[in-house]
Amino acid sequence: MAIYRILQNSPLGPEEISRLSKAYEQALRRIGVQDRNDPLTELIAKKIIEIGQTGLKDPAEICGLAVEELGLPKG
Repeated sequence: MAIYRILQNSPLGPEEISRLSKAYEQALRRIGVQDRNDPLTELIAKKIIEIGQTGLKDPAEICGLAVEELGLPKG
């Protein structure tokens, strides 16, 4: 999965990684992505991480903002 591959060498702590992973999973469910090899997953992962670095803590808010900013349809 895209986010786990990206985060494996990151300096983020376990709490941050957990929070971003939850937001990522929520986003994939929200837009209905089943195929974890879909190139869209990497785009979503990068946006989740970008938003997470702004200081936002709630995975649901991070998810919602990522979906909105990417202009993705909600599945």
